[in-house]
Amino acid sequence: MIIASASVRPVSKEYVVDEDMELAERFAAGDESALKAMYDRWGRVIYTLAVRSTGDPAEAEDITQRTFVSAWTSRSSYRADRAPLGAWLVAIARRRIADAHEARARAARLEQAVMAVTPEPVVDAPDVTDSILVADELANLEPDARAVVTLAFYDDLTHGQIAERLNLPLGTVKSHLRRSLTRLRTRLEAAHVAS
Repeated sequence: MIIASASVRPVSKEYVVDEDMELAERFAAGDESALKAMYDRWGRVIYTLAVRSTGDPAEAEDITQRTFVSAWTSRSSYRADRAPLGAWLVAIARRRIADAHEARARAARLEQAVMAVTPEPVVDAPDVTDSILVADELANLEPDARAVVTLAFYDDLTHGQIAERLNLPLGTVKSHLRRSLTRLRTRLEAAHVAS
């Protein structure tokens, strides 16, 4: 058995139009609560348009925000007799979406242009003597310093990650690294001067 609630009334089209007109008037007058009401009402629609077009939820959130910022800053240009408020917002959103696509295309063109003029990096084969010196110097380091250097350069860990893994204070990790690199640089410079 279905019981109809006395408090639920169908919303008439006239009521929605009147509500939209009142919201549009408040918005055009600079009422910030009208902007919030607009966002609550049409924000999800704008976001959905943006995410479907760009395929990127983060970019869609940015487009949604820029749409409402643009609407707010250009509210004096809104004319209720030309378009309903929701349609006006969708038009702004479409321009922001087009801007996002153009920015992507511009970034891709710039990247291609840079790649076209950037020569391929020349990687010199490592000097066997330097490799032997580095291995020898690592072997001569105290165990904590050797572990720090190994984790930093062979495992590509950050200072914080090394401190956590070795249970050492962060300052100690940085000191070990600095002293070890200074020692290694001095040995390599001396070896190059001698050769």
